[in-house]
Amino acid sequence: FDKVLKMVDDMMSALKKEQSDDDAKNDYCKAELDRAEDTTKELKHGLSNLATRMQTQKDETEKIKTEIKELSAGIKQLDKAVDDATETRKEEHEAYVQAVAEDRGAVQILDFARNRRADP
Repeated sequence: FDKVLKMVDDMMSALKKEQSDDDAKNDYCKAELDRAEDTTKELKHGLSNLATRMQTQKDETEKIKTEIKELSAGIKQLDKAVDDATETRKEEHEAYVQAVAEDRGAVQILDFARNRRADP
């Protein structure tokens, strides 16, 4: 009967040791699980921040694209206005040159007429 009691005591010791090991393993697993959850939360938060930054960058890119289109249209309008102004200046210059030539011709005719009148 002592053998049975010794075996029961040994069994109890083994079970207590196993329980102690199981408790330690359980604590370790809980700690690892908490750490994994914390890491997951941090990663999700970081991902959320990155998604927000990406959206902000996309919005800014679209805004810049719109501004570029508007500025390009403005440049085209300015180019057209410059071309129109250049054409107008050319026409005005041609008219001026023509008027000066006509004025010189008129002055020459007047000088000729004055000289004829002055010569008896």
